[in-house]
Amino acid sequence: MKKVINDPATVVTDSLRGLAAAHSDLLRVEYDPDVVLRADTVVRGRVALISGGGSGHEPLHSGFVGHGMLDAAVPGAMFTSPTPDAVQAAIKATTVDAGALLIVKNYTGDVLNFETAAELASADGLDVRTVVIDDDVAVADSTFTAGRRGVGGTVLLEKIAGAAAERGDRLDDVEAVARKVIGQVRSIGVAFTAPTVPHIGEPSFELGPDEVEFGIGIHGEPGRERIKAEPADALVERMVSAVVEDLPFSRGDDVLLFTNSMGGTPLVEVYLAHGIAERLLADRGINVTRHLVGPYVTSLEMQGISLTVLRLDSELADLWDSPVNTPALRWGM
Repeated sequence: MKKVINDPATVVTDSLRGLAAAHSDLLRVEYDPDVVLRADTVVRGRVALISGGGSGHEPLHSGFVGHGMLDAAVPGAMFTSPTPDAVQAAIKATTVDAGALLIVKNYTGDVLNFETAAELASADGLDVRTVVIDDDVAVADSTFTAGRRGVGGTVLLEKIAGAAAERGDRLDDVEAVARKVIGQVRSIGVAFTAPTVPHIGEPSFELGPDEVEFGIGIHGEPGRERIKAEPADALVERMVSAVVEDLPFSRGDDVLLFTNSMGGTPLVEVYLAHGIAERLLADRGINVTRHLVGPYVTSLEMQGISLTVLRLDSELADLWDSPVNTPALRWGM
């Protein structure tokens, strides 16, 4: 195993120290438990938006803390859910009179630990709600989840719900926007190689030289099927069909297309895939009016890509376009 680390036991905290040093204008980090917080002052009357999950998927979630997105991110150990006390610390640090919305990916540990923290906060008199995102169309269940997994759609949800909170929407309205996104977003991923978790020291699964895992999870969980490697046109067609037919999306829909690198796939390939996906959606009469391309939900160094499609209406498009200033997403400021 060759990685830029000192000790697998401290890799997450060591990385957070670097994040804090690089982006002290946007965020600050509290340790033991580890919580990433906006650098600016908590504002009365503004809903706090909090998310988190196991580390190894950066910039998700810590890279999305800042104006127009998250008030706090709670990073767990590598590929491991954060503990309830860490989530509770994030709630206490950010939540005042307007309440908080917790955005949780549908993994069993994340759901249980965030819900436990929400219950403890409610007992303290805070209004804390939880939404669970489950946009992965690959599987109905997995070894990590009860139901579909939360994957690339999480980025779009955090941006859009964050924009609603930033403009001063009430908690009921921020929650409603979040649930609208969850109902209209679908994703699928493929992997060509496995990630290596530092404290394990070896790849989490094996693929033959001509094999692709179709429908991979962001922790390296099994996909829908293992297929033979095929040219980009055929592979992206397979992915687009899986996503579009699931909602289903319809001719005339306006959508946001998010093409994501799982960490080890270079942008030259990611943009190639994005162009194919745009063409295939246009062939179906689906209008790509917003775009996001890059490594935003990674799985350490796993080679692979994911596609996420969100059906847009005017409200969601406006919230997507609104200003954002975080380490990983910045525009309009």
